[in-house]
Amino acid sequence: MGCSASKSKDPRSNRNRPTNIGDVSVYVPGIRIPKTVDFLESLGTSLPMKIIECLSAMRTHIVVMAGQEDSMMTRTRRKNATQHGGSIRVDLQKALENYLPVFLGLPRDGSHLHHKVQFCWTNQEDEAEETTISNAWYEVLSVLHLMAILLLSQANYMLLPRRSAHDYPPKVSDQNKRASIDIFLKAAGYLDCSVRQVLPQLPVEVRFAKKHTGNLKSVVAFYQVLQRNVAYPHFRQQLPVDLSEGVLRALCSQALGQAAEIQLGMAIDSSKATLAVKRRLACEIIKYWQQARDNLVNLPSTNGWGEKHHLFVKWKHLEAKAAAYYYHGMILDEVNTEKSHGLASASLQAAEEYLKESKKVMEVFHTTPPSSSSPPLWGTMKYLSEKIPKDASSKGHRVCTHAA
Repeated sequence: MGCSASKSKDPRSNRNRPTNIGDVSVYVPGIRIPKTVDFLESLGTSLPMKIIECLSAMRTHIVVMAGQEDSMMTRTRRKNATQHGGSIRVDLQKALENYLPVFLGLPRDGSHLHHKVQFCWTNQEDEAEETTISNAWYEVLSVLHLMAILLLSQANYMLLPRRSAHDYPPKVSDQNKRASIDIFLKAAGYLDCSVRQVLPQLPVEVRFAKKHTGNLKSVVAFYQVLQRNVAYPHFRQQLPVDLSEGVLRALCSQALGQAAEIQLGMAIDSSKATLAVKRRLACEIIKYWQQARDNLVNLPSTNGWGEKHHLFVKWKHLEAKAAAYYYHGMILDEVNTEKSHGLASASLQAAEEYLKESKKVMEVFHTTPPSSSSPPLWGTMKYLSEKIPKDASSKGHRVCTHAA
């Protein structure tokens, strides 16, 4: 009774990798799709037949819908509706929410059914086409990851500017902005739960002991854990990149960062929000994107999805720096001294440089396969793309005039 991981590395595999994913406001890595599982063969008479049939039916439904959703991930407009009047994505999300509490009976503490079923999921950011592991917590982790990815996909759809009936310039409605914040926070919650509650349930790898050879208490604690997981000590090592702690944490930070960016845009539109409030939000966004970069720094980016993930985080991190330096410069400029004006000019020039660099990284991001495109500018970056060059030029000219 243990875990076994099988990873296909056949270069001829037909893993669904789109060549173009359309407009991107929110980075959404390709979804991991579950493969069919025979609960009856694996569990036999270990559970009542009704429970086995229920699990089988629910998971089969998820497998079918996940495949349909994957084929639609490249579409920016979802016109196909289900019999319930919602998109496939919404129905898939609901199916996952219904499946998870029923399934959680398998990995409960002390359950002898914990390792009886082999769960197979396709990967996107990992080199291997798919990963199969006989551990119920792997299934829980995969389900939570898929639920978070679906929410990010929903947020991307909601944050693509659309033309109104009166043919005004494309815009994102205030309703969609507010709703997207809730969606980002919910996705971050799933990802945080994955890291804090689910990953610790998975067996540790043997190499972990090398980090604690000088600490007797740590060594003892490690071997106590190892004794409980003696049959599968390398399990963590076998997880695909898609489910690595770094990727999960990076996606969580991304969700929080993009929620804060929407809040900054709403503050920009509000006459009551001060420059200090806007600077604080911009600095908060920097923190989230820096966390995302730190979590991805040691992870491989050997395929398009992985490389694209790195580039998206770098792009948004630079945009956040441009915003923070801009508002810092505007605050300094309010202090009516020659020194503060000079500091303000330097800060605004730095903002302009970060903005230029972010645009370069954005172009590389969009050309990296699978290719993508930018929707019309809106919100925070539309405002800053217009204001930063203008104010950097005017403040810099004023400083030069005073110096002369």
